[in-house]
Amino acid sequence: MKIIAFEEHYELPVIHEAALKANDPYAQVLETLKKAGHFPNDPKTGFPAGIYDLGKGRIAAMDESGIDVQILSYPTPSAERLDPSLSRDLTRQANDAAAAAMSKYPDRFLGFATLPMLDPTAAARELERTVRDPHFVGALLNGHVNGRYLDDKFFWPVFESAEALGVPIYLHIQIPPKPVVDAYYGGFTPEVSAFLSIAGSGWHIDNGVHCLRLILAGVFDRFPKLQIIVGHHLEILSWMAWRADYGFPLNQSGLKRTIKEYLRENFYGGILAGEYLNQEPGAMDKSWSLSYQAYLGMVNTVGVDRVVFTADYPYGSIKAARQFFDQMPINVNEKEKIAHLNAERLLGLGQNERSKAVAGR
Repeated sequence: MKIIAFEEHYELPVIHEAALKANDPYAQVLETLKKAGHFPNDPKTGFPAGIYDLGKGRIAAMDESGIDVQILSYPTPSAERLDPSLSRDLTRQANDAAAAAMSKYPDRFLGFATLPMLDPTAAARELERTVRDPHFVGALLNGHVNGRYLDDKFFWPVFESAEALGVPIYLHIQIPPKPVVDAYYGGFTPEVSAFLSIAGSGWHIDNGVHCLRLILAGVFDRFPKLQIIVGHHLEILSWMAWRADYGFPLNQSGLKRTIKEYLRENFYGGILAGEYLNQEPGAMDKSWSLSYQAYLGMVNTVGVDRVVFTADYPYGSIKAARQFFDQMPINVNEKEKIAHLNAERLLGLGQNERSKAVAGR
């Protein structure tokens, strides 16, 4: 069964160094966790190990776990939120690195662009460049930009460009703004507070709230064809959708549709096993029962036609991702949809058809 994986990351040393120099809050968290030994670290291949590899090592890991295609994307800490002049240069470098890997391994890699978000006009141009020339299939944005959420109309040129190009945006997680981190996640040892503010809770709550902000701000009324992908079993949306739907009826929200209709028409969610790269697949939960329950919440919210596969490589265990997927108690037709059919429909694959369509616009 062909597997197309959506949340698969790479980094460049120059961008990580720039983020550290700019005191990026997530870069600081990574340093805390690195010192605590949370992730194995190999200076030659980056932190986590393998993050800099866009070649044979990554391909070998994919082959070992049965992953056919990765959509390469740049996670946080990224160049998105740096000074615009530096951001424009570094995001282009990152996109060119992914494009080179795509060219070398055309059957194994696709790309989501990273964008200079503090210059939305330049970001829209960079999205268009990457879609039209190396044929990227969308963009990945790492949540809020220095505390400014994307429902701010300042950023809407990027949404306008994505809709016009017919490509989705992957709304990736970001550490919450500092006042939220201090109020919600402080008070423990540095490593516990750090992890609680990200994968332990903070990422997923913040990203879910971000998605609701996009809906309530009218982003999808202005750009009705825009598609947003969120990972980690749809973040908090699958268990907050019912409450938000009751909380914002049409006669009060001013929106054209209900919350559940936006989620079912403008959002995709990604499955995830849960293990980190240094955890043995199935050792903590042999049946992945909790992850499967989260999947059920997601699929009951958006439907199986809007679910895609993610491994979160190299932060997540690529082996666990495939094993979790293989043992999910769903029928083969549903598995085919999650594995590749939904991706092919959303992204307009194969690439020849997408190239012709984009060239004709």
